[in-house]
Amino acid sequence: MSLLITTCALFVGSHLALSHPLRPGLAGRLGERGFMIVYSIVAIATFVMIVQAWRGMPPEPPLWVVDDPLWMLATLLVLFASILFMGSLIGNPAMPAPNAAAAAQAAPRGVFAITRHPMMWGFTLWALAHALVMPTPGQIVLSATIAFLALVGSAGQDAKKARLMGDSWRHWAARTSFVPFGRQVAGVTPWGDTIPRGHALFGGIVLWLAATWAHGALGFMVAGIWRWVG
Repeated sequence: MSLLITTCALFVGSHLALSHPLRPGLAGRLGERGFMIVYSIVAIATFVMIVQAWRGMPPEPPLWVVDDPLWMLATLLVLFASILFMGSLIGNPAMPAPNAAAAAQAAPRGVFAITRHPMMWGFTLWALAHALVMPTPGQIVLSATIAFLALVGSAGQDAKKARLMGDSWRHWAARTSFVPFGRQVAGVTPWGDTIPRGHALFGGIVLWLAATWAHGALGFMVAGIWRWVG
């Protein structure tokens, strides 16, 4: 467990350090391409360390009973996470794309009306679902690491985008919510705006079906609707 916690801390710490305080200096010395090579090497190396530490974990008893209702909840969370992820791939001002400023001028619809960080919340919900149905101390540490990195990374992205995009990002942030459905609960944005659009809904369902099927096909626990089909 101590090795898993250490490697998770290295993964999160190196990712946040290279994404924010160390990035300007390193990118200035190495160039953007050189920096991305270093960033990728560090990310892959620390991720491999996590995998090796995870594989070396002894069997652990679950902390609670996992029954069908809990599996159904986790299945729905992964479906929602998949829709958020697929919806985030198009028209996302948070992505490092040349048209980010233009995308920030559009009216938030679909997943962006839910949250301005749909990809990161997708990762967070995915981590939560895994902790619910595999409630071992090791899995909880791993899920907490993923969720922490996603949410703290999103907060850091808000600050970085405000600095890089200026009023374009601030205008986008003022019309969107960090927390999913925050503006709808506050009565600021209509719930109808949150209905996922074509690529998000269709792509999310396809990703959800494929990922949960592969979960069992690759020898892990049977997940998703495949637990009740066949």
